[in-house]
Amino acid sequence: MEFSPLWIVAAVAVIFVLWFFGTYNVLVRLKNQVKNAWAQIDVQLKRRHDLIPNLVEACKGYMKFEQETLNKVIEARSKAMSAQSVKDAAQAENMLTGALKSLFALVENYPDLKANTNVMQLMEELSSTENKISFARQFYNDAVMRYNTKIQQIPANVVAGIGKFTAEDFFEIEEPSEREVPKVDLSF
Repeated sequence: MEFSPLWIVAAVAVIFVLWFFGTYNVLVRLKNQVKNAWAQIDVQLKRRHDLIPNLVEACKGYMKFEQETLNKVIEARSKAMSAQSVKDAAQAENMLTGALKSLFALVENYPDLKANTNVMQLMEELSSTENKISFARQFYNDAVMRYNTKIQQIPANVVAGIGKFTAEDFFEIEEPSEREVPKVDLSF
């Protein structure tokens, strides 16, 4: 049996087409993983945004002189809810985290507020949600890293270019104070 150059060209073309489709499908799967990971963050952020007004309302009666802090929390929540891109969401959520830290610190100064069961339950739920957000961010960033790496690698970058696959943004901490190592003082 004789192999003509036409058969060899056809075989190479079939292999190339199969490779192209396979690579394209891998990129689609990775892109969808990124979308799913973002959806998981979005679910937790929605829960966080829903808990905040209840916490602010529960604190208002006790914290008559701390209106500025409560307003900062409300304003930061509003900005976080209206963020459109991952980068904007990351910035807004970092601002909201800072505002919540201020609120939590103030709650410590109000013994009656700390003893309020409703406030403590809301703070516990918010704290649990913060942990879930942290895990969701990690999952999202891992998915983005896999996807971005794949679209930059040769030869998949050729398929990525043809298929218009573009790099995704990481959900990063942009507040320099968030990156600092906490100071621990164990002196009594």
